Amino acid sequence: MTVHLKVWRQAGPDVEGRFESYSAEINPHMSFLEMLDVVNEDLIKKGEMPIEFDNDCREGICGTCGCVVNGQAHGLERGTTVCQLHMRSFRDGETIVIEPWRAEAFPVIRDLVVDRGAFDRIISAGGYVSVNTGPKPDANAVKIGKDLSDKAFDSAACIGCGACVAACPNASASLFTGAKITQLALMPQGAPERGRRVRAMVDQMDAEGFGNCSNIGECEAACPKEISLDNIATMKREYLRAMFTDN
Repeated sequence: MTVHLKVWRQAGPDVEGRFESYSAEINPHMSFLEMLDVVNEDLIKKGEMPIEFDNDCREGICGTCGCVVNGQAHGLERGTTVCQLHMRSFRDGETIVIEPWRAEAFPVIRDLVVDRGAFDRIISAGGYVSVNTGPKPDANAVKIGKDLSDKAFDSAACIGCGACVAACPNASASLFTGAKITQLALMPQGAPERGRRVRAMVDQMDAEGFGNCSNIGECEAACPKEISLDNIATMKREYLRAMFTDN
């Protein structure tokens, strides 16, 4: 099949970017990233600069492959990362528009690659549990109900790709931050630092320049792991609780 691409090219964060057009003959069973590999091989043969894009696992686990495809974060397939997207989802001869995440807190490094270090700084601010070192505790020492552990696991499924920020008209990171706060707040191991954690992470999120959540819901729709909006509600409750609790 033949595909026509309009790809955002930008040499650096302080350089003006533009869309450039390319065409390629590819196998419809290729993944989206394999298609970009084919395009890059052709560009290299011509002595041109290849398209820069982030990728690692190519299995929908790491979240580094994120970009906007035809105006939607990770493309039109629900619950799918860009690396899991296959070219059979597109029509022969279709024009595909590819661009990076658009958010002030995610500056473009080059082409489709953005700096998501803001997420790392939010995690560093409090997205962890402090434990004493020593012998391993017995697996059944702290009993946790299945409903609670399932909810915590669902929140922990967030891969930090940034699709929620890219999809949100406010460029809010509330779904990401809410998921990281919720997964620890639900578990007894996270209770000792509960108040300090939510205050530190929310304050860091605001300091990074992310917008506020206005409950539009695009973040949940774009999330490849289908993280629920309930996490944002939990974050807001935890933050309010922390404001009135001496921790």
